[in-house]
Amino acid sequence: MDSELITVKILLQLLLIISFSKIISLIARKVLKQTNVAGEILAGILLGPSCLSMMFPNLMNIIFAEETTIVFNGLAQIGLIFLMFQIGMEFNFSKKLGPSKITFILISITGIISPFLLGFFSAEFFWQRLPFPRPDIFSFKLFFAVAMSITAIPILGRIFMELNYSQTKTASLIISAAAIDDVVGWLLLSIITALVTSSFYLFSTIQNIFLLILFLILTILFGKKIVSPYLTRTIKKYHCLNYNCIFFIIISVLGCAIVTSYLGVFAIIGGFIFGFSLHENRNFVNIWELSIGRFVNVFFLPLFFAYTGLRTNIGLLNGVDEILQTILICMIAFIGKFAGTYLISRILKESHINALIIGFSMNTRALMELIVLNVGYELNIIPQKIFTMLVIMAVVSTFIITPILKLLISKIDLSNA
Repeated sequence: MDSELITVKILLQLLLIISFSKIISLIARKVLKQTNVAGEILAGILLGPSCLSMMFPNLMNIIFAEETTIVFNGLAQIGLIFLMFQIGMEFNFSKKLGPSKITFILISITGIISPFLLGFFSAEFFWQRLPFPRPDIFSFKLFFAVAMSITAIPILGRIFMELNYSQTKTASLIISAAAIDDVVGWLLLSIITALVTSSFYLFSTIQNIFLLILFLILTILFGKKIVSPYLTRTIKKYHCLNYNCIFFIIISVLGCAIVTSYLGVFAIIGGFIFGFSLHENRNFVNIWELSIGRFVNVFFLPLFFAYTGLRTNIGLLNGVDEILQTILICMIAFIGKFAGTYLISRILKESHINALIIGFSMNTRALMELIVLNVGYELNIIPQKIFTMLVIMAVVSTFIITPILKLLISKIDLSNA
């Protein structure tokens, strides 16, 4: 296949993915009362073998031709690196919570430990039902546990804004707890990836983890002491991100991604770490989100969801046992997050309604969950059947949260919340 034909097919893929994602997200927003991202996740799955590829196999095989796979995967991975950079910048601990600080810390700790332990000890049940050859059981249990522990801050923030709830103390508490959860979750993912890629060889593992921690410290210092002041001066002078700013950010993101890839963890972790190093510079973050961030969300986010959707095949779940396993995974994921965070909230004197809002909110997974699952899939630790079950869990948990929160929030007085 010549280069011009490959280019045309890539352009067709992009046109189809971006247009289809927009249509489905509009339907999800207007009809299902969901967020745009929830609709885009659904669009990605519909584009894969679970729906359109099954209904129109010839057409989809022509558009998603095998010859374009490397290019498409490369675009999706580059987009994911910049998405992770933006996710790193999402964290904002600047809101003053006063006495609530101990509350969100305890909620966060419970929100990680409870689902992680439940996921870790229940994973063997699903591993035993996998066909041979099976992945390493310890690696599988670790990734399964992390998949149960993730919370999606970007989705939560958008849901709260749409429900006019973002300025409440409880929303600040939830976002702060979820932020710590995700930082710990990404660090756990980095460490587990380093363990797996080194085949649990002790010296190599310790070396990779030490170098990763060193890189984390150096990057945060570099971001806070050098990059952030430079961005502040430039924005103050030009009132925007000029050419040099954008150039500097792009090469820094790509450079960090390359380093973490060589350290035995995925390149996306480098993008996240560099973004996190700049999260305190809220002026820059706001300007980025209003300009380049929008392009990343419109162009690259649907690509990643389509990339995930092409790996998700609901048709593989063709027996009652596998459907029941999927339901069980959804229940484990929900109970692990909800039970722990609800109980600790009540112990810390939060009202019943607030504790319910906290418990349900911490179950929002969406984009963050899909990133973890793709890492496990790339490492051949999460087989396609389990991958599909976990993707369904991520979609279900994302779609049920908005209507539940809308119902709960309608029962409280927002002026006093």
